[in-house]
Amino acid sequence: MKQKANACRTYIGGQAVMEGVMMRGKCAMATAVRDPEGVIQVESERLKPPEKRSKATKIPFVRGVVNFVSSLVDGNRVLMRSADVAMPEEEQPTKAEKWLEEKHQIHLGGVFNFIAIALGIVLALLIFIALPQFITDFLPFDKTDSGLDGLWFNLTEGGIRLAIFIAYILLISLIPSLKRVFMCHGAEHKTITCYEQGKELTVENVRGCSRVHDRCGTTFLFLVMIVSILVFSCVNVVVAEWLYTDNSKLNAVIRFGLKLLMLPVVAGISYEVLRLLAKTKSKLVLPLKLPGLLLQRLTTREPEDGMIECAITAFNVVLQMDADPTVPERVFATSGKMSQLLKNTKKRFALQNIEEDEAEWIFALVLDLPKSSIAGSERIIKMSQAKEIIRIADERLTGRPLWYIIGDADFCGYKIKVDERVLIPRPETEELAMMVVASAEEGNSILDLCTGSGAIAIAVERELAKHKRKCKVTATDISAEALALAKENAELNEAEILFVQSDLFSRIRGRFDIIVTNPPYIPTSEIDGLQREVQAHEPRLALDGGTDGLDYYRRIAEAAPKYLARGGTLMMEVGKGQAQAVVKMFKGNGYSMIIQDFNGVDRYVKVVL
Repeated sequence: MKQKANACRTYIGGQAVMEGVMMRGKCAMATAVRDPEGVIQVESERLKPPEKRSKATKIPFVRGVVNFVSSLVDGNRVLMRSADVAMPEEEQPTKAEKWLEEKHQIHLGGVFNFIAIALGIVLALLIFIALPQFITDFLPFDKTDSGLDGLWFNLTEGGIRLAIFIAYILLISLIPSLKRVFMCHGAEHKTITCYEQGKELTVENVRGCSRVHDRCGTTFLFLVMIVSILVFSCVNVVVAEWLYTDNSKLNAVIRFGLKLLMLPVVAGISYEVLRLLAKTKSKLVLPLKLPGLLLQRLTTREPEDGMIECAITAFNVVLQMDADPTVPERVFATSGKMSQLLKNTKKRFALQNIEEDEAEWIFALVLDLPKSSIAGSERIIKMSQAKEIIRIADERLTGRPLWYIIGDADFCGYKIKVDERVLIPRPETEELAMMVVASAEEGNSILDLCTGSGAIAIAVERELAKHKRKCKVTATDISAEALALAKENAELNEAEILFVQSDLFSRIRGRFDIIVTNPPYIPTSEIDGLQREVQAHEPRLALDGGTDGLDYYRRIAEAAPKYLARGGTLMMEVGKGQAQAVVKMFKGNGYSMIIQDFNGVDRYVKVVL
C-alpha cells in the first residue's frame, strides 16, 4: 500500500503482543499475529467513533484516566488473544480438560487468561507501590512529616520505584518470549514512524526507521513515575498533620491506600503531559522527552522482518477500516467455545447482508454435525477447526457463494460438485427432479435439457435405480465446461447418463418419454440487479433468458413435440410470474398444468402431449 510522499501525522497507535502487533485507530482496532504455521492471522473490531464516545473521553485529565483503564483492559485482552494464536495448540488435552470442556463447556485457556490479568494487576501494585514503600520504611525518615523530611522520604521512595521499574524491564527482557515482545514493540514504532515520514510501508522502509516514538506507552509509564513523586509528596504535606497516627503499621496502610486513591490523578496528569510533549518537536522540550526516549531503548529491540510484516498488516487494516465502514471485522482462529465464534461470524455476515443461516451451514459442514444441532448448542472447537471456519467465512464475505467455496452442494441427498461453471442447484429444482421420478416408468427414456451440473439427471437416474426402475437418461448442455463437471458428478454418484453437448435439441436424435428442463429464465435487463453472489459469480450463460426471460421456452415449445413420444411429458421449471405465459406457448399441443412449489409460487409447468 503506497503512502503519500510527504510526511503525515497519524492518530494510529499500537501495542506489541505475542508474535505480533496491535494497532488502534479512531474507529477500528486490528491485531496481526503470526501463528505456529507461519501464517499471519488478523483480528479486527470496530470501535465507537470519537463523536459517539462518552464525554469523559474529551475532558482534560479525566480522559487520561479513561484511556489508561481502557488501554489496560484492551491491552491485556489482545495480549492474551495473541498468545492463543502464537502458542502451539496441544495435540492431546488432559482428561481433566476433556471433562471440563465436554461436561461444562469450560475452556481452560479463558480461565487462565482471567487469572493472568488479575495476577498482573496485583503484582504491579505489589512491585511498584508496596515494595518501594516497604524499602523506605527501613530508612531514617519521618514518613508523617509534612516538611522537608517528608519531602525527602517521598523523593527517595520515588527514586526507588523508578529503579525497580528499570530493573524490572531489564529482568523481563532476559525472558526469551518477552524479548520477542520487545522486538514486536520495535516493529510497531518503526511502522508508525515510517508512515509519518510519508514512506511506502514496506519491510525495507520500515526497517530503516527509528524504534523510539513520542507517543510510546513506555514514555507514559516514565511520566507516571515522575508525576507520582510530585503528587504523593503534595498529598503527604496536606494529610500528614491530621491523618497519620502514632501507629506505624496503620500509617503504612494509610500511605498505601492514599497512593491507590491518587493513581487516577497521576494517570490524568501524566496523560496530559504526554500529549503536550508529543505535539511538538522543539528542542526546548527535549530534556523532558529524553528520559522516556532512552527508556524505550530498553523496551524495544530491532525486529525480525516477519514482525515488521505483522505491524504493517495491522496498520493497513486499521487504515482501511477507518476509511471504509463496510470493511468487515475479522477474528483469530483459536480453540474455544463454538457459540462465541458462531455469534461473531453471524455478526460479520449481518454487516454484509448475508443470511445467518449460512454461518450455521459453515459450522455444520466443518464440524461434521447436523445443521439443526448448531444453533443453541455448545462445544469446544479446536484451532484447526476454527481456522477452517474462518477461512470459509472470510471468502464468503468477498461475495463468493458459499457452495462454490465448499465445492459441492446437496441435491436430493446426492453430493453435486459446483463451481463457477454451473449454477448452484436450488431446493425448488429438487421438487422438479422428484416430479420426474414420480412420473417415470420402467424402460422410459428421459432427456434433461440444460443440465448444468447434472443434478437433475443424476438424482432422477439414481432414484429410479433405487426403486428398480431402469431408465435411459440423456443430459445436454451448450457449455462444454458445464458438461465436464456434470460428467464428474455422474462418476462420483455412479450414475449411468449419456451426456451430449447440444444447444437444446440441435444434436439430439430420437424421441423421449419425459423431457425435463430448468433453462435460463432471467430477463437480460435484470441480471445486473441480482444479488452480487449471483450476477458476479454464477455463469451468465445459465441465467440469461433473453429480453423477457422466455426465449428458451419459445424454442422448447416449438421443437418439443418432435422429440416427445406419444403420450410423453414435458416438465419445466419457470421463473416467478412466467408460468401463465409459458402455458400459452403450448396451447393446442396437449394438456398443460401449473404446479406450485413449497412456497406457493407457480414454479413448474407440466405439458402432456
